[in-house]
Amino acid sequence: MEPAIAEKLWNWAERYNNPRYFEEDPIVFPRRFAAQLNPVEPKLGFGGEAARVSLQDVEIAAVFSAHLAWGRRSMIVRDCARLFDEMSWRPYDYVMAGDWRSDNSSLHRTIKWSEIAAICARLKDFYGSADSLEQLSAEQIRVQIYGQKEDPKAANKKIWMMRRWMVRDDGRVDLGLWKHSDKRDLVIPLDVHVYRQASELGLTVRRAKDIVTAREITDAFRELFPDDPVKGDFALFGYGVNNA
Repeated sequence: MEPAIAEKLWNWAERYNNPRYFEEDPIVFPRRFAAQLNPVEPKLGFGGEAARVSLQDVEIAAVFSAHLAWGRRSMIVRDCARLFDEMSWRPYDYVMAGDWRSDNSSLHRTIKWSEIAAICARLKDFYGSADSLEQLSAEQIRVQIYGQKEDPKAANKKIWMMRRWMVRDDGRVDLGLWKHSDKRDLVIPLDVHVYRQASELGLTVRRAKDIVTAREITDAFRELFPDDPVKGDFALFGYGVNNA
């Protein structure tokens, strides 16, 4: 990596790894639940009851916030809020109750309520015998939770974004709640925007927007952040901001 590009990427990663740049971003929803895991003063839920927040609440919030992370951020946040309103802001209780809204009206773009209900059903099955999604690989989350077909070439952008949220533990933007996972094993969440930015910076020469390309971009960032390569995601965010 050219020294001038490396310096810019380093500076952008440091600058944009900051919650103030993510106040209108889907991560605000799992962050909201995570903030209530060990509150000094428990926040009141509906009906004045003390809100019961668990790791599973955060995981479910992350699953759906990542799933809806498609399009303009303001629309994503709006529609995530609609979903959690439907759940009465108790995602785990909603999932386990089994009484899910399931119709063919749109929640977010082409994502229908019936699709949300199907994910809820798979989450209910999973939590019936396990405590945390952390034990699942990205490929297992794709199939067992999101209900997609196996695809060894898929970049799985939303899954790696969710894993970044749950694993990275520097106490800034991400949550760091999955303590048995290594952030060195994370992969850059690759979509068309990230691909374009990485390609313009010379971090990849591949044309396919697949997991091989995602890993190649991730490996390029190991030069800057050997113990935390996905910190480079914030550098690419900064590149997008500064080169819009």
